[in-house]
Amino acid sequence: MIATADQLGQEVGVIRACQVLAVPRSSLYRARRPMPENPAPPVVESSRPTPPSALAPEERAQVRELLNSPRFQDLTPRQVWAQLLDEGQYLCSWRTMYRVLAVEHQVRERRHPLRHPAYTMPELLATAPNQLWSWDISKLRGPTVGTYFYLYVILDVFSRYVVGWMVAQRESADLARILIETSCQRQGISAQQLTLHADRGAPMIAKSMEQLLDDLGITKTHSRPHVSNDNPYSEAHFKTLKYRPDYPDRFGSLAEVRGWAQAFFHWYNQQHYHSGLGLLTPATVHYGQAKETQAQRQHVLQAAYEAHPERFVRGRPRVQRLPAAVWINKPDRDHPIATDATLNATPELSQSP
Repeated sequence: MIATADQLGQEVGVIRACQVLAVPRSSLYRARRPMPENPAPPVVESSRPTPPSALAPEERAQVRELLNSPRFQDLTPRQVWAQLLDEGQYLCSWRTMYRVLAVEHQVRERRHPLRHPAYTMPELLATAPNQLWSWDISKLRGPTVGTYFYLYVILDVFSRYVVGWMVAQRESADLARILIETSCQRQGISAQQLTLHADRGAPMIAKSMEQLLDDLGITKTHSRPHVSNDNPYSEAHFKTLKYRPDYPDRFGSLAEVRGWAQAFFHWYNQQHYHSGLGLLTPATVHYGQAKETQAQRQHVLQAAYEAHPERFVRGRPRVQRLPAAVWINKPDRDHPIATDATLNATPELSQSP
């Protein structure tokens, strides 16, 4: 093929011939070049001689042992070099220290950094009130810069009902224990009935809190560090609280905070039509009145439809259904507990007070 390309190249040109025959021009030029009869042997590079200023093997070992000693193992060669110089000792330059470490593949992080464990994403399900609670603490600005009041709130995830709240002047695991224990007594929580979810604040992970929940038979779960989506219902609740029209820029006293909070939580539980609850109030859902309220709403809609059916272009109106299952981090469909009954169910309401 090379010979054919050479002959054709004399007639139509080398470029055209190589294109027609799909022969690289470099191969054609290489074939035209005569090979020498006695090719010179390849040049073998000799090893680089050791300079006379290099450290002796025992000196290199001394430098390496010194850099890896407990005294200097957390310091860089530059810092070791400076510290030794202040002590009146010179072994070599700091660049040579780096070269000594490079031979042993030690030019890297020589300390033992802390390795954080892998945290599992919480996957929590509630199908009725008092199965899953979420709680958190929010800071409310006080009368002067740098002063705060602390609002503790416990929220039922299924009904969004605030089952307990408290305002204090500090974050405290002891105060949180009192609030949780009182809320469980008011709601009649029995052992192994409730899961309590929180983030990883100091009061949430305190040993005294863990002992209380163990005594009450409550399962505790925590969000992953720095993942606010793992505690979405408490975060959304605090946003609703702080976006109220009457929420002040600052509170002047603890009594003022408690007075405002009492009015807010009454409105939130009893009067706030929650979009995530089919526009029912949290108290209606929490105390099992949702089915009756929705039946009354459906009766009103039916009467309006019968009076003016032409006004309902999409047909007979129906009330919004209450979600049958509420998740924190809903899993995929192939999850063992993520069945169709919990992922897509919209059954008749059957909450009990």
